[in-house]
Amino acid sequence: MKKIQIIVATLLLGFATSCKEQLDVKNPNQPTVASANTQSGIINLAQGGVYVNGVREIKSDLYDGIPGYFWSGAMGVHSLMADEVGEEAANQFGNQIGNPDYVILDDGSKVLNPNAPNTQIALIRQINVNANQGANPLFHEWWYMYSLNSQMNKVLELAEQVAFTGDAAAKKATIQAWAYWWKGFAYAHIGSMYYAGIINNASNGTNGNYVAKEKLIEESNSNLDKAAALLTTIGTSSDYTAVMTLLIPNFNQVGKGGVPTTAMWKRSINTLKGRNLLVNTKTSAMTAAQWTQLLTLVNDGTMATDNVFTGRSNASGDMLAPLTGTVAAKATGDPSGGATYKISERLIQDFKTGDKRLENNFTQRATPWIGESSRGQAFNTRWQLVDGGKKVAGAIVLSDRTAGGTELYLAGSYEENELMKAEALINTGKIEDGLKSIDAVRTAQGAGLAAVTGTGLTLAQAKEELRRERRVGLAFRSLAFYDARRWGIIDPIASGGGRKGAVIVDKTGKVSTNGTIEYNFLDYWDVPDNELVYNAAASGSAPTKNPK
Repeated sequence: MKKIQIIVATLLLGFATSCKEQLDVKNPNQPTVASANTQSGIINLAQGGVYVNGVREIKSDLYDGIPGYFWSGAMGVHSLMADEVGEEAANQFGNQIGNPDYVILDDGSKVLNPNAPNTQIALIRQINVNANQGANPLFHEWWYMYSLNSQMNKVLELAEQVAFTGDAAAKKATIQAWAYWWKGFAYAHIGSMYYAGIINNASNGTNGNYVAKEKLIEESNSNLDKAAALLTTIGTSSDYTAVMTLLIPNFNQVGKGGVPTTAMWKRSINTLKGRNLLVNTKTSAMTAAQWTQLLTLVNDGTMATDNVFTGRSNASGDMLAPLTGTVAAKATGDPSGGATYKISERLIQDFKTGDKRLENNFTQRATPWIGESSRGQAFNTRWQLVDGGKKVAGAIVLSDRTAGGTELYLAGSYEENELMKAEALINTGKIEDGLKSIDAVRTAQGAGLAAVTGTGLTLAQAKEELRRERRVGLAFRSLAFYDARRWGIIDPIASGGGRKGAVIVDKTGKVSTNGTIEYNFLDYWDVPDNELVYNAAASGSAPTKNPK
């Protein structure tokens, strides 16, 4: 099986990474222009810069191995804060970062967060220090995304020097579009999670000019637009397909992960730009113009038949290890056994009665799993995720830990696009049209639910269908925290946030069905201290600490 190739480069913080598979260059640890200024060399750099530097490789003393790499670790933190999963293990403060401030049970008792300093915001301010190194949960997403950005800067620089064969213009444009796409992806992650960040287009080094999160999203969209413009010039060139077949690891080129046409890729760009708009705007603050802008993007967004960017597990774990490479994989199995993440009762309660996706993917335990009460009060659960599903006809499988079984959507999907469309339609007075999109997603995933279109739902009822479907239909796709933030759920109850009517299992195993949860989480993270220690903010920079 083809391995991912990579040139290892000096990264943002002045550290260097290493990996087993190196491009055959004179000195693989010190890349030069001569290392990758051939057609095959730049393709290897462009591939490895994404699939190793961007999600898999990290300096050993900055890695706390229990949660995992980017897709299971950094994105696992998202799932914890979104209340998709809970965690008992203390690595990277996983047992605390998603811990709400308190819960109120059905009997009226109020159970406080047992972990000092007792609130997530205070916790973040306490642990976001460089001395924590690999234990700082704020650091990993930052590291990976700036590593990815750095590698794509090198690709863009070298693309101007490579002598391409065949349709040289199409090949060069393909490489450039690839680099701009992943830069857009990186800035989307940084701008959607951090209060401030750096815009860096240099192939080596960085700068201390921190900009506000809104500027990072603008930079993401700018890079995505550059990729789309290049794809338009390429059209249907066969050399585009030839290069993309080499850029995407062959074990990813199955299912929806096949090489996208340029038209498909441009639709993925629209979907990601739609996400940038939607998840970074409070729903209560969305204007009519923004809903219209979103609808324009998603109406030309990812279609059900499109190939998109996905990741697959393989036996050697080149990108995703079968047992540990994703949040779902690490949430699979008995919570009292090897499952790092524990399925949240609140995720399960968002499935509608009769949903075959619930039937196919989850098993209710005979007795609840009760975690160590000193490590939390909201992660106890009666549920576990089933490896490979229960073979319910037509229903999607959320976790498959056989090699090659996992298909992870990296940057958008048909379901996400369709649910953004539904939300825009519902919020612009076209409730029935929006409900059609919700029904379409449920049909595509084999939910087996009765259609909600034509049932006379009110605006409030339609919004609730949308909320539940985004929780269920996009589970474990690194979107749920963004939703909780923009819907105000992570805000204090006193400000209209929190969750009421929540299912909660207390430390004795008693089940509350009408509980209240006060999350009170930080909406955008401070810049990691691991960055600021080595790269202090220059004069005139935007604030690097969220004032909340």
